[in-house]
Formats: sequence, C-alpha cells, structure tokens
Amino acid sequence: MKKELSTRIIGGRFRGKKLRLPSKQTTRSSKSILKEALFNILQFDIVDKNFVEVFGGSGSVGLEALSRGAKRVYFIEKDKDSYQILRKNVESCDQDACVVRYGDAFDLIWDVVEDLKRAKEKAYFYFDPPFSIREGYEDIYDKVALTIKKLPKEVVEAVIIEHMSSYDFGKELGPFKLFKKRKYGKSTLSFYR
Repeated sequence: MKKELSTRIIGGRFRGKKLRLPSKQTTRSSKSILKEALFNILQFDIVDKNFVEVFGGSGSVGLEALSRGAKRVYFIEKDKDSYQILRKNVESCDQDACVVRYGDAFDLIWDVVEDLKRAKEKAYFYFDPPFSIREGYEDIYDKVALTIKKLPKEVVEAVIIEHMSSYDFGKELGPFKLFKKRKYGKSTLSFYR
C-alpha cells in the first residue's frame, strides 16, 4: 500500500491539522523549518490581511497563514492532482475564507490582483515556484521576476519568494526593494516591499 504524504499546520487555530501532500514528482512542499521561519518573521503582520499562495501546491503555506489570522487566502494551482488535494485541504480548514483557482499562476494572478483592487485591499504575495533545475522550468525564475515587477504597488503588502539559495533575485524587482533575506540550506526566503 502506498504511503500517503502529509504535513501538519504548525501554529494558530488549526494547529496540528493534517494536510495531504501531492506526490513529490508533482510539487515540492515547503519544509517545516522554512515554514516556521517564515511565520516567525511575519508574526502578527498577517493578522486580518490577505495572503496569496501563487503556486498553491497542497496549500500548506496559505493555510498556515489562515491558521495564524490571515483574513482571506487566495491559491492558484495548475496541476490537476495537486489542485484536488488543495481543495480537500481547504475544505478541512475554512473554505469560506479561501479562494482557490485552477490554472496557470502567471495568468490567474491578474484575477487576484483585480479582486484586491475592487476591494481596495492589499495582500502578501508568496511565490514558491518549482525549482528552476526541474525539466521544463529553466526560465521559471525569470517569469516570476517579470510578474512581480508588474504587480501594482497598491495591492501589495509584501512579496516573499522561496527559491533555490544558489539563485539571487537582486535588490530590486520593479518598484519593490529587498528588505530581508534568510537562507535555510538549499532554500532561501527573499522579502520585498
């Protein structure tokens, strides 16, 4: 029998809740130590704020944000199996506080931007793209950088990128400046505002 992959929510109102993970061939889940570090940095900043997990995967980062007080969480996922798991994970938490979109993140992010503009609200945008060493994803970091540069400042609280430590996104991405960078082995978190 194949073992089901899972992770748990680390803190907040859903602390300990088990979340299913897609297969490792499909997505790469954020490590618990990295997730813990992210939310130690964000702490109470995300309370009553919007959070966008641009490459949704299992939704573990966005649901952690929800658990810790985020008001609304947006997820975008284009892999069908990952999307199904993401939907189930959202249903097990609070689906009324979540918006889940199925399709390409580079297209659907603009729908989220429009939602935020209409509501006159901002969000934390979390980008955790597939590592650029994966076949078919060699230019993913260039596409992420280009997308971030086009984000309108009025809808952005901050942009956080989880990426390979060997890659540097630079000090500025369009109107956004790097204000914090933390390395955790092969992964790094870069924060822009």
